[in-house]
Amino acid sequence: MRVSLPHSLGAEEVRRRMHAHGHEIGSYFPPGMATVETDWPHEDRMDLFITAAGQQIDGGIDIFDDKVVIDLDLPAILGFLRGTLERAVRKHGGKLLEKS
Repeated sequence: MRVSLPHSLGAEEVRRRMHAHGHEIGSYFPPGMATVETDWPHEDRMDLFITAAGQQIDGGIDIFDDKVVIDLDLPAILGFLRGTLERAVRKHGGKLLEKS
C-alpha cells in the first residue's frame, strides 16, 4: 500500500516535524490494538515496524521536498483493511505534517 501526501514545507521542515512527532504514530491505533517501532536509517527515511492483529506490517516513510510517501507492506490476511488503512494514513499523516 502506498500513499503520497503532498506538502509545501520543504524536506528539512518535514524531517524536523517527523523527528519531533513520529513517536505519536502508535497512538493512531486504538489502545492495545497495535505496537509501532520506528527507526531512521538515514535522514529522509523513517522505517516502520507495526504489529497489528497479530500480524507484522513493515513499511516506511520517505521524505521529499514536495511530498511524503508512506509505504506499508500489508500481509494478505489484512488486505481487506487496505481502504480503511489508506484513509487513516491520509488523515493522520496529514495531521502529523500540520504539527509544528
